[in-house]
Amino acid sequence: MSTPQTLVQAALNRLSARLGSGLADAAAGLAVLAQDAPDRFRQEWDLFREEVEMEAQRLERGDGEPAPEGAESTSTPVDPQQQIDQLRAKVARVARRLEEQP
Repeated sequence: MSTPQTLVQAALNRLSARLGSGLADAAAGLAVLAQDAPDRFRQEWDLFREEVEMEAQRLERGDGEPAPEGAESTSTPVDPQQQIDQLRAKVARVARRLEEQP
């Protein structure tokens, strides 16, 4: 059987190893987010421009009501990741609206 001092040292070693790997995982996650940020920004910007163009077309037609939030263009992206990113952006916009309401 191990001595209490050995058990305490072993526990400290294991805790530091687990915390160290947790910090490494968090740092890796941040690195991935930093790499994806330019692409995400570009996708959000493209989506915003598309929405502005659709709204301008609606205004030119003289429609009375604004285009619904979920309105999609006639050309849908083929890439599933782009579709997922667009859906996440829409969910984020709805969540922000809900948070802003009194």
